[in-house]
Amino acid sequence: MDRHSSTRRALGGVKDPSVRRRLAIDPDLQAALALATAPRGDEAHAEGAENDYGLDLDFREQIKPIFRFLFESYWRVDVHGIDNVPHDGPVLLVGNHSGGLPFDATMVAYALDNHEQGPRRVARPLYDRFVKNFGPIDAAYRKAGGAPARYSVADELLLRGEMVVNFPEGVDGVAKLYDQRYQLQDFSTSAARLSIRHRIPVVPFAVIGAEEIYPVIGRSEKAGEALGTPFVPITPFFPLLGMVGTVPLPTKWTIVFGKRIYLSRERRFRGAGATDFEAMTARLRRAVQGLVTRQLRRRSSIFFG
Repeated sequence: MDRHSSTRRALGGVKDPSVRRRLAIDPDLQAALALATAPRGDEAHAEGAENDYGLDLDFREQIKPIFRFLFESYWRVDVHGIDNVPHDGPVLLVGNHSGGLPFDATMVAYALDNHEQGPRRVARPLYDRFVKNFGPIDAAYRKAGGAPARYSVADELLLRGEMVVNFPEGVDGVAKLYDQRYQLQDFSTSAARLSIRHRIPVVPFAVIGAEEIYPVIGRSEKAGEALGTPFVPITPFFPLLGMVGTVPLPTKWTIVFGKRIYLSRERRFRGAGATDFEAMTARLRRAVQGLVTRQLRRRSSIFFG
């Protein structure tokens, strides 16, 4: 496929009329489109772009009862501020990540697609590249809506007007020990760069309760290296109790979505012709940490809210 046909294919996938209009006049978006469609040796990206990164709406319906049980009965998730999430158009959601295994993405995605006051949209969480080492898990993530955490992938999804979920703490977020819970690690500048490039809002969010489902007291990098992961978490129950020790605790969860942030409109981040992505990233991190801190002050119990 040549460059022009690749670009036409990607533009053809842009369903949002406002994005298509902006593409015609916005050089930054045109550059993003060129980046997203540039020829590359990454076969997984090329194949994923062709099949929407494996998204399978029938599979989502099949697994919905499992996530409904986890959402409504097991973790009893309360949701606040979901009306801050746009019902259409490209948007980037940015939040805190959980220690152990990242169940947070699944519950956020379930809320966005099923909450009665929510946008009822398919969320596209970005996941780390090491997940591809686990074929069945990688396939399940993709079918449920996940996509590899690459700029080219995020660019393509946003150009099509989709809703992308980003955890800027990355692996450091899921690697947090129990005594580090709710202490946000450094954010990558990816969210700020994507927001400016596409001129889209960022919706900060906080997940409370998820960082206690696995009381991680240690990490084994050596075991992780053998398995193809950054680390293997150690808890009071795993590996001592084997697979039984991987069952998450039934904590009480709350998900809070904050007000939209339009970084492109905040002139204080631009100076001498340059864009201060570090300052923008600090701004997003403060917004998420503020949501986390306020919600923690409101709850009285890990298991009962």
